[in-house]
Amino acid sequence: MRYSEKALNVITALKYCKGIGPAWINKNVNAINDVNNMWERICLFKKQEHTFNSFLRYRESIQYALEKDECADGVVVIGDNGFPVLPEVIKGGERPVALFYQGDISLLHNLFKNVAVIGVLNPTDEIVEREKAFVKELIIAGFNIVSGLAKGCDSVAHKQALDSDGVTIAILPSTLRNITPTENRQLANHIVSRKGLLVTEYFEEVSSKKELVDRYIKRDRLQAMFSKAVCLAASYAPNDQGNDSGSRHAMGKAREYFIQRYVMYNKEKDFSDPQFDLNRSLLEDPRVRIITAKSIAELSQEARCNSTLFG
Repeated sequence: MRYSEKALNVITALKYCKGIGPAWINKNVNAINDVNNMWERICLFKKQEHTFNSFLRYRESIQYALEKDECADGVVVIGDNGFPVLPEVIKGGERPVALFYQGDISLLHNLFKNVAVIGVLNPTDEIVEREKAFVKELIIAGFNIVSGLAKGCDSVAHKQALDSDGVTIAILPSTLRNITPTENRQLANHIVSRKGLLVTEYFEEVSSKKELVDRYIKRDRLQAMFSKAVCLAASYAPNDQGNDSGSRHAMGKAREYFIQRYVMYNKEKDFSDPQFDLNRSLLEDPRVRIITAKSIAELSQEARCNSTLFG
């Protein structure tokens, strides 16, 4: 696995020191190049029960674990050259600090080229066909497709991107050693073999159901964070029948981060379909647009302008 000294320091601090999290790492990014400086900052932040030598021994164990891992190609951390430049509006505590990856990490260098496509786990055949159509248009327009490798609409998005000779990025709630869901492991391999990217914040397996749920929600925020726009194929809204979808988390974060939001919706056909309840409610916000060939063309033009401005 490829990693920098900075990456080794960041991962060690996160795992070893209670109270150290993404917000602290983001705030002290200039101190984490050198392990001595980082330890001094850690001690100033919170009195440590252990010694610097014990910290170094733990760092060696992290290094050993990284070097024996055969699933990830590498890890990049905040401050590394390969780490994505994120919108300034995103708070320090929400910014990822370490990304384990397999495939082409450079796909996160220009986030204006990425569009997230998300939706329900159980789309109807009609929803699938409509989603395929607009994903194909996004690929033709030059976008990479971002999704979460889940069943249903996520899988449709990844597969259609590949079928259209495009590139796709899967953001995982799991480690690269234990890709979730298991049914999509072959799809994950196909994504990498076709010059795509698998990326996750996680190097250790989940330890509880609560942590697993939290990882899914955190994964949803990255889908918005790593994209110029988020497109919702179809989704339930929370209701008293237990229907819900993680898509609302991604769409909520897109709103919070000022990421453009689009929904698939036909006013004549979808007005009473519960799988479009979230789409319908989102359209009450005038900033949310219906995904169409015209809106994709306009989005593509904006992306080209943004890429020129920001290099």
